[in-house]
Amino acid sequence: MREIVFDTETTGFTFGEDRMVEIGCVELINRVETGRTFHAYFHPERSMPPGAFAIHGLSDAFLSDKPLFHTVAEELVAFIGDAPLIAHNASFDFGFLNGELGRCGRDVICTSRMVDTLAIAKQRHPGAKLTLDALCSRYGIDRSHRVLHGALLDAQLLAQVYVELRGGRQIGLSLVSELVVEEVKVETSAPRVVRPARHFAATAEELSAHAAFMTRVKNPLWGAEASG
Repeated sequence: MREIVFDTETTGFTFGEDRMVEIGCVELINRVETGRTFHAYFHPERSMPPGAFAIHGLSDAFLSDKPLFHTVAEELVAFIGDAPLIAHNASFDFGFLNGELGRCGRDVICTSRMVDTLAIAKQRHPGAKLTLDALCSRYGIDRSHRVLHGALLDAQLLAQVYVELRGGRQIGLSLVSELVVEEVKVETSAPRVVRPARHFAATAEELSAHAAFMTRVKNPLWGAEASG
């Protein structure tokens, strides 16, 4: 099962007047990170508002030489493929991703492929604080290097949170039925030889000697039983 965990950074909250400036994607196979990622910055074709800059630290100067989204769209779409897409508060990230895809004339991604970790967390931990930072703390995930928001870093942290929300590493137990059991062949050596039973019947001479011996035994312990 292939899944993509992703996160975006933007100039604000509403696509159109705001644009996406960064995307980070992490590939999972059977909910294990493969090491394959996709990461890109984009020129937003507008200035960066101070409020957004305070969140992610992406300045106009830093983004000035970054590509426009449409120049990277094909590579991004190829990486995503047909996998489910996992995000925290996914409707926000889907809105900007599909907004950028539509703006450059590409097919948008169906929301049926959307998996929202915020909705999952609300079901598992009702009433709790459910930010990415709070969930990392709950599950013991190291986020000490998260000073500012960053799309790839946040996607990597979210991938770990998502695995925990889905049951942690024990999910592998559900895959037992997929294990391949090797056939063990036992090779035998030479054919087993079965010998006939050996007979040890007493001879007439041996029986006569035994009877003579018994006449000399006085008051045997088995006498009462023998007489009976």
